[in-house]
Amino acid sequence: MSFPYPSSLAVQRSFRVLPILAGLLTVIFGLAFPSLVAAQGLVSCAVPESMLGEAYITVNPDQPQVNVRSGPNSYLYGKVGILLAAQSAPALGRSPGGEWIQIACPAAPGGVGWVYAANVTLTAPGDLPVVDIPATATPMATPTVDPALAAQFPPPSPTSTRLPTFTPAAPPLPLAFDNPSSSNSSSGPGMALVGVAGAGILLFVLSLFLRR
Repeated sequence: MSFPYPSSLAVQRSFRVLPILAGLLTVIFGLAFPSLVAAQGLVSCAVPESMLGEAYITVNPDQPQVNVRSGPNSYLYGKVGILLAAQSAPALGRSPGGEWIQIACPAAPGGVGWVYAANVTLTAPGDLPVVDIPATATPMATPTVDPALAAQFPPPSPTSTRLPTFTPAAPPLPLAFDNPSSSNSSSGPGMALVGVAGAGILLFVLSLFLRR
């Protein structure tokens, strides 16, 4: 069983169609993602190639988008902008550990932002200078309490009832034991002597009576 091979004309037509499809995808991609960025309330930090300078970063192709934050930390600093795949921005400096890169973002507050270094490719003639970390971090969320809800649960009022106190138990009294030897030692021999004397007197009286 043999499979028909495509003709050279069909191959040429397919190569002609591919650039057209790539152009359409690029247009769709360019129209869809800016609207997505606007829906998220974030500004784009991408700049034209003429404004990049010698040191700049480019978002890696495997990253659909990269968040630009106000400081070099994903939890302590909020998002101020965004960069899409293959977009670039000028690189200004790096964090002390080199894990974050400070970039220029004209539309962001202060005109700068931070991106995670692993998500971008740095192009620079040398090492970037170390930039001091911002002292004030943007809080992720501010806890608030509804006043109406708090009014439904007033704090407990202090009670005037005296709480029970702990009273230790009295120590047990020592047990007193009678000493039988002390009582029997005084009465036992005396009673025996009295009995013997009585018996002797009785025998003496009987002997006198029998002699008569």
